[in-house]
Amino acid sequence: MTYDLYIGDRTFSSWSLRGWLMMEKFNLPYRAHLVGLYSGTMAQELAALAPARLVPAMRTPEGTVVGESIAMAETLAERHPEIAMWPTDPAARATARWISAEMCAGFSSLRGSCPMQLQHVNTGFAVSAEVQTDLDRLQTLWQHAQEMRTEDGPWLFGTYSLADAFFAPVAARIVGYDLPVNERAQVYCETTLNDAAFKAWRAEGQKVTYDPFPYDFGVPTRPWPVA
Repeated sequence: MTYDLYIGDRTFSSWSLRGWLMMEKFNLPYRAHLVGLYSGTMAQELAALAPARLVPAMRTPEGTVVGESIAMAETLAERHPEIAMWPTDPAARATARWISAEMCAGFSSLRGSCPMQLQHVNTGFAVSAEVQTDLDRLQTLWQHAQEMRTEDGPWLFGTYSLADAFFAPVAARIVGYDLPVNERAQVYCETTLNDAAFKAWRAEGQKVTYDPFPYDFGVPTRPWPVA
């Protein structure tokens, strides 16, 4: 009973990271298939999953193809109720679904101005008013989530949930562009980046080199933080 998960370049594909964490953090059996986002082979390599056309996408053990991260999350949670991939408390679970859906639909300025890259930290990055608005909203949602928690732990709802998978690339953006957030949000970002699964994902991505680097903003950089 193994899932097939199709992902893009680990250093850059934020949505792929979300799909991979859904499998990895909850110990689901899967085979990862790397799709070339920058080699021009993406359409060919996803042809067998039509009409899915973006990563991540998955094929269930029965052969059903599911695209879009939020649909993958709900499908997996439905198929594995014993794992409790969403928070177990009903109010916390509803909140987790809400903020995950808002993450998928919103934060366009943050995502567009600061594409995920796990290579280094960009310093001196100019934060626009639109990006700051997204950062303010993000911190509001994270604080609300933490206030709704009924379990202890370092994650948004105490124990790790699908909501943390959805926000992992956002935490990487905050660190990767040295973006201004409050101390509470910074601690959450550090928790995300120091998680063993996230570190394993990044380490695998670092095995690939890019020339030229896809996202060079012409600002000074410093090494990626390593705990």
